[in-house]
Amino acid sequence: MKHTLSILLQNESGALVRVAGLFSSRGYNIDSLNVAPTADIEVSRLTLVTHGGGDSIDQILKQARKLVDVIEAVELPSPMAVASDPAAGA
Repeated sequence: MKHTLSILLQNESGALVRVAGLFSSRGYNIDSLNVAPTADIEVSRLTLVTHGGGDSIDQILKQARKLVDVIEAVELPSPMAVASDPAAGA
């Protein structure tokens, strides 16, 4: 099942690598990834899509919240997450 996660993290070098490393160390593939600054230039929002069971996603979120650079990590409810596939032309 696809899950869309939203993570607020400090806009510092290496922050994205630490989050990606968490997924890699747990054996999860990141299907899509988008990182953009927020209104606060010291904070970036990372939005990613991954696959996994509900319990395993909860575990990933708990581990992500323990990372030094992570301010907030939540799963977006399906109606809030808009999925599109540019390769399909939609």
